Amino acid sequence: MRAEAQAHVITINDALALLRRFLNWDEALRRLDELNARVEDQALWNDPKAAQEVMRERRRLDEAISATRSIESELNDTVELIEMAEAEGDAEMESEAVASLATLATRAESDKVKALLAGEADANDTYIEINSGAGGTESQDWAEMLQRMYTRWAERRGMKVELIDYHAGEQAGIKSATLLVKGENAYGYAKTESGVHRLVRISPYDSSARRHTSFSSVWVYPVIDDNIEVEVNDSDLRIDTYRASGAGGQHINTTDSAVRITHLPTGIVVQCQNQRSQHKNKAEAFNQLRARLYERELAEREAVANATNATKTDIGWGHQIRSYVLQPYQLVKDLRTGVTSTAPSDVLDGDLDPFMAAALSQRVTGEAVEVEDVD
Repeated sequence: MRAEAQAHVITINDALALLRRFLNWDEALRRLDELNARVEDQALWNDPKAAQEVMRERRRLDEAISATRSIESELNDTVELIEMAEAEGDAEMESEAVASLATLATRAESDKVKALLAGEADANDTYIEINSGAGGTESQDWAEMLQRMYTRWAERRGMKVELIDYHAGEQAGIKSATLLVKGENAYGYAKTESGVHRLVRISPYDSSARRHTSFSSVWVYPVIDDNIEVEVNDSDLRIDTYRASGAGGQHINTTDSAVRITHLPTGIVVQCQNQRSQHKNKAEAFNQLRARLYERELAEREAVANATNATKTDIGWGHQIRSYVLQPYQLVKDLRTGVTSTAPSDVLDGDLDPFMAAALSQRVTGEAVEVEDVD
């Protein structure tokens, strides 16, 4: 078998192994049988909410199991076809089969990622919060570049993006911004982007054209729907109002319409200024707070399961999850998974799927990768 074909086979088998491991294959088959039996029970339909939850879980399991079996079947058939073509010396048939194998490898990777998005809130919309680190204009400009990167990523996937909160930098860029991304599995994909992002480039603000390193942080948390309960006591909240800043028309800077809510027990601060009324900004900020508290709970669960602490770190050296080098060479490197790209311009234009897929897979395998950062 050609080396090219063998590489595709390895990719597909790796994806299948990860899917089986993630699904806990034998348990998934048993659970699907249970759910199919429950669907046949007429008593289930007397409780619409319970029926909806059962159907949602059944659909997810059925799709994942069916996709895995389909890929396995197509892989076996295609490998047999390649072996037959080789035995008969039919180069054209072999080339067509190898091309089919390449297509199947792409599909296997896509189905793998879809199956990994099975968390409690993965299907929900998401907030993406971006904060500049120390360094003034340099890091503030980098924060704005990240804001554009995630906006472009979402738009590529057909998602809708709303700017919920925005604080401009003194000279350029932003001090912070919060995006609301609406779309299928928005949180599931974006959740792996939380962390510190590092940029290395020739500074456009340095008259001596020296290389600068800048840091900004990204924090991702899901929008909470009615199916998820998060209790918030009014006595735990401090609510402040202030005048909005940035683009927003004539209303901006005329009233104290922007709202900041501080959750006193945890120190979590959320704010919103994109709506024209204080009432609407308060409602949106409260939604953000519930989302942040829920994300905190998810992080605590993950910390217990993995014996690690997935909380915020300092926005600086030693804490970055990804480095983006624009000068003197072109490279983006993820320091958790080792995934790289030699086209930073594409990554900054929203080409983030390979990084997200690798990080999702790593969460399943739990396999740490030793990766050296780039200079």
